[in-house]
Amino acid sequence: MLKFISRERETPAKRDPGARARDFGEIYKAFAKDRAAAQASRCSQCGVPFCVDHCPLGNDIPDWLKLVAEDRLEEAYAVSSATNNMPEVCGRICPQDRLCEGSCVIEQSGHGTVTIGSVEQYITETAWEKGWIKPLRPAHERTQSVGIIGAGPAGLAAAEELRRDGFQVKVYDRHDRAGGLLIYGIPNFKLEKQVVTRRTDYLEDSGVEFAPNFEIGRDATLNELQAQHDAVLIATGVYKARDLVCPGGGNQGVIAALDYLIASNRKGLDASGRGCGDARRGR
Repeated sequence: MLKFISRERETPAKRDPGARARDFGEIYKAFAKDRAAAQASRCSQCGVPFCVDHCPLGNDIPDWLKLVAEDRLEEAYAVSSATNNMPEVCGRICPQDRLCEGSCVIEQSGHGTVTIGSVEQYITETAWEKGWIKPLRPAHERTQSVGIIGAGPAGLAAAEELRRDGFQVKVYDRHDRAGGLLIYGIPNFKLEKQVVTRRTDYLEDSGVEFAPNFEIGRDATLNELQAQHDAVLIATGVYKARDLVCPGGGNQGVIAALDYLIASNRKGLDASGRGCGDARRGR
């Protein structure tokens, strides 16, 4: 560790502009093994890890950076996923520049932050590639069931934790596939859809049931849903856009960015022929 005095900060290389012009895929390539380990080794392992303090999840960032630097990647994934249900998603879209990386001690001392987000993404992509992420098999199956309204990140994370404890879980969503704004609100160049559908596949293989195209108030009332389950979690997300507070903000022709993103992502998904959050099976 402590290589920040001899190694410069490095981010993954961008894909060739010619290739990027032909698709809407992610902009950055993944870290190669040696580059990820080199960047992880820059961590100062400081006594008061401000990166952890400024992480909303309280991720044990110095611990898994040290494990990556030592080529102990399976252990690194175990530590990373202990506090984060979707570390590969956070590694791509979390605003590290003003959270963990923005508060990195070596960044404050002028050496340039550790590229935490890219290393986090590298850990989990390696875990998927190596087959370390396996469907959940609870030690004890419970008879109680939980209905979750909303298949966005909150609903998916809750489904995983409940299923881990053996509960029977069914997730309802008004859209035709799971993922919420991870699917409909974020364009592919930031987060490719297969990253999200891979998690959905994992949850289905773990025994989580999904009910797409299901709208509360249309297909069932909340009371009817409560009668079917022992508990109901409402995780409906943040689909309501904020209005512009400026002259002309409410004029005709002003369209909320969220409405545009949902429509654009839906068009791309329809063109792909994919069904309800299951790229693997092509439904």
